[in-house]
Amino acid sequence: MTIAMKGFHSLQISVVKMNKPFITLCPEITRAHALTLMDWLQDERVTCFLSDSRHVSRSIEQVIDRTQLPILTHLFNRDGRFFMAYDRHDAPVGFVRLVKTGANCEIVLVIGDSDKWGRNLGARTIREGMKLAFLDMRAEKLIAKIHPDNTRSLKAFQRSGFVLESETPTLKSFSMTAERYLQFLREGTVVDSTEIYITEIDKARLESLIVFEQGPTIVELEHELERAIVVKPQQVARNVITMNSRALLQLDDEEIEVALVYPEDADSTAGKHSVYSDIGAAILGYQEGTPSTGESLIAPAGLKSGKYFTSRRLRGISTCKCALCLVFGHQARGFPKGECLALHA
Repeated sequence: MTIAMKGFHSLQISVVKMNKPFITLCPEITRAHALTLMDWLQDERVTCFLSDSRHVSRSIEQVIDRTQLPILTHLFNRDGRFFMAYDRHDAPVGFVRLVKTGANCEIVLVIGDSDKWGRNLGARTIREGMKLAFLDMRAEKLIAKIHPDNTRSLKAFQRSGFVLESETPTLKSFSMTAERYLQFLREGTVVDSTEIYITEIDKARLESLIVFEQGPTIVELEHELERAIVVKPQQVARNVITMNSRALLQLDDEEIEVALVYPEDADSTAGKHSVYSDIGAAILGYQEGTPSTGESLIAPAGLKSGKYFTSRRLRGISTCKCALCLVFGHQARGFPKGECLALHA
């Protein structure tokens, strides 16, 4: 499934395809996730380079035995932040752990589904981990400690811009600084998405506003602002979605007319979507007729449980007719038609 955008102006109508992200990091951990982790940690090909894999597996087993809670997020986030990594087919493929100490943050990343090795999932998961470490946790340096024989991880982190900081016979320490990460974003080095455009006026205003905000959507918006190509207002092509633009979102045979506005002007009942919203952050700066390569995350960050969904979840699903359900398909989460309004607050 794709989302298409049509601008409301006198040029030839064209289509922008926004595909599902290659990797999505889900912060909520369920019992099913814990059981999947245990399966992965019983695979010697996965654990051979993990120093504490037996301890971790035993700890997870104890957690499952100790509680019958369906959601175990708080137990996995005691000493850091833990995320399950999902591929574009909504299948769990690995996990990421971020542990911040002072200004530095350490990343532990495992692609646990060995059947998915060799598909560049490691590098794409690293990118999502960097986004969270630098734009959400505000780390000044991200560190990855890797076994010298773990060639897959070594290559993935080096391709992502990490540099060797120190090494011993049993461990290599690589790092990425926040300054270098932001530079790579602006140069397009660590992102292979479609180019997006923004006026210098809009960028300045948005940057001043998001200083006081937080949350997953704000992280995505800041990421897009950092990598956007900044142009003067008179240089913006008419087929670029900018602030106060109107667009038509096409979801298979459904169409939603939206206006991209600043937060104080938002009114979802009138089709005016804040740039802080998932829809707004997803379409800002995109140009008609340019396909997305799949890095643009369209995920409802406000859902109370379960992992994030993208627009592809709408295929074959009957949803309620509110704008968020048309885009995100809450029906896929098991909510009866018309009973999703509580999620929209």
